[in-house]
Amino acid sequence: MTNVASCAVSDNLDIPCDPRLPREAYLSINHCNLPAAILGGLTFQRHPAPLLLDGVAELHVRLFRRLAVLAEPEARAQQFMDYVTVYFRLEALEEVGLTPGRPKSKLRGRADYLRMVRGWAFDTDSREGAVLKGWVESRFGLLTRYHGGLLNDRANDTYLHFMEARSHGLYNTNALEAQLDLLYTYCQYELYRQQLPEQTHLTLYRGFNRFSDDQVLHQADRRRWVVLLNNLSSFSTQRERAEEFGDHLLRAQVPISKVFFYNRVLPGMLKGEDEYVVIGGIYDVERLA
Repeated sequence: MTNVASCAVSDNLDIPCDPRLPREAYLSINHCNLPAAILGGLTFQRHPAPLLLDGVAELHVRLFRRLAVLAEPEARAQQFMDYVTVYFRLEALEEVGLTPGRPKSKLRGRADYLRMVRGWAFDTDSREGAVLKGWVESRFGLLTRYHGGLLNDRANDTYLHFMEARSHGLYNTNALEAQLDLLYTYCQYELYRQQLPEQTHLTLYRGFNRFSDDQVLHQADRRRWVVLLNNLSSFSTQRERAEEFGDHLLRAQVPISKVFFYNRVLPGMLKGEDEYVVIGGIYDVERLA
């Protein structure tokens, strides 16, 4: 794997005090082993720890036992996909209540974890993007800050459209958020299996046009910023590829435990972008352009 970092983020950034995650950016409860105020903070970026979703590894222990004896990543990926298909009856949805022949039933049956990550790759503000951002809210407690516009007022149309897209994306699906739980847990398994034991971070790049005022929490100088990222964002291992997605470019040391998904982990994904979908919070970043 390219562009990796084995050391923690420096503690020497000239910040008067570690900025706290704004109260309006997180929920008081989640389904993770760490509260949102901790996992979303700058200290977590500097000194990360594994993030464990409640009960997922224990529920699917048979899958991870099977993966443990497979040496090749390709074989493990196929084992994972086969397991998800069987466990969630993705090819026999009538067994879990989908009525054959009903209008839109075929389309709803396709709304699985693969549809979500592919939809995200084409448009992060899509219905699939709303589902994924909503999943991060539920599991990690980090609230969505942007979806088709700033979500700084729950009474405005932008927020209502986000909630509508999230609800429609989940409606009549087969435990879609549980599928995403397992996808995250599998990606973490693969990342830790393929990295060096001491490795804690990945060096990733993100193109952007501008940050809103409430996203920039501190500027040590022109190049070093402390920013509040959306609860889910796309990064790339390739600087040149990231530059295509905005007028400006940042580089971040991303904790491995904050990678929700990366497109090389499964077959059939667009590999050229080397995209990593990253859970948000406060990050110390370097502005390159």
